[in-house]
Amino acid sequence: MSTETEQPPSSGNEVAKSSWKLLHVEGDLFSSPEDEALAHCISKDCRMGAGIAVMFKDKFGGVEELKKQKKEPGHCAVLKTDTRFVYYLITKAKASQKPSYKSLNMSLKDMRSQCIQHGVTKISMPRIGCGLDRLKWEKVSEILHQVFQHTDICITVYTLPEKSEAKEKPLLQ
Repeated sequence: MSTETEQPPSSGNEVAKSSWKLLHVEGDLFSSPEDEALAHCISKDCRMGAGIAVMFKDKFGGVEELKKQKKEPGHCAVLKTDTRFVYYLITKAKASQKPSYKSLNMSLKDMRSQCIQHGVTKISMPRIGCGLDRLKWEKVSEILHQVFQHTDICITVYTLPEKSEAKEKPLLQ
């Protein structure tokens, strides 16, 4: 199942029209096309010991390379694989802390700059900051709109399918 959110209608005052899109897909983030960049949130200490960050660490490694970049909260570290860029949004100093909307916004702006520099126009990500970090998707989605609305970057947000309660609960007799 896929849904799409596009930028609001043009007011006629813009010089150039962007092709910004925010797509929503139910599925596995790591099944996204190999030529799309990936993004997720981590802490400055690069622990990546819980949630989807563990999968990123297992799949892409590069923890020492990320640490060498010496990025602070509000920045974005990056790894380049053979086929894609992987963006690590640094949203907090330590893994045990919670991010703020401000640090997420700043790290997304840094990622936007790097995407433009690298020629990246497609990014796949989970509902960043909304899992273990407990940010609200409605606010995060609005930040994505604010940061990317004047770009040609298409963002696809992946969510895992919800488990059916009927399959998990035994039938009553």
